[in-house]
Amino acid sequence: MSGGGISCGVEGRVWGISHPGGREENEDAFLVLPLGDGYLLAVADGLGGHSGGELAARTAVETLSEVFEENYREELGETDVERLLRMAYETAHRRILDASKAPGRMGTTLVSTFVRNGKAVIANTGDSRACLVRDGKIIARTRDHSVVQGLLERGVIGEEEVKRHPMRHVVTKALGVDLEVDTYVWEMRTGDVLVLSSDGLHDYLDDGIIEKLTMESSPKATAEALIGEALKVTEDNVTVVVFREV
Repeated sequence: MSGGGISCGVEGRVWGISHPGGREENEDAFLVLPLGDGYLLAVADGLGGHSGGELAARTAVETLSEVFEENYREELGETDVERLLRMAYETAHRRILDASKAPGRMGTTLVSTFVRNGKAVIANTGDSRACLVRDGKIIARTRDHSVVQGLLERGVIGEEEVKRHPMRHVVTKALGVDLEVDTYVWEMRTGDVLVLSSDGLHDYLDDGIIEKLTMESSPKATAEALIGEALKVTEDNVTVVVFREV
């Protein structure tokens, strides 16, 4: 990618892109790792200033990769994979705390998944997000750990207010700050598309745009199109990983 962005993936199956957007530094990080019979994918969005946020996000994805490369075996079941995800989050949380010297000085969101045999085991902390698109419609998504999500669930604000709310970027849970991990297991059918993104993308693009851009293109073309659309309307760092079930 031009303009300081980075991209990588497996052509025809999965592609990830991270772009600094309108900022000098990129505090986002992502992971695309073929591993055994599956793929380990992740997006992290660092908090706490340029150097601290970048370090936290990088620590999160590197720890996730390390835990799986050291412990994953193809005979492990879904519960075991979920356990590895939680282990990785807890380990990364401790490492970020150790590096920051004080709770909350730096942190990161982290959404990740291990996909194999038509199933995605997902873990999430913060407001980076995973969504599952089937036949051009988002049918599932992770729950954000954010102030606006809490306001929405309590009926204080409506859906139409979320994207313009002044506190839309304030997270309530993060690695290195206050750890809480939600897990999900999603069934995937042939043609389904899994999208992992930082809030620089999904806070600025409507669901309809995301749905449209995932319908027929390859993962690489979809990722490039999503980043391109987001860069028209955001100054934030923007990161996306797109996986297509075949």
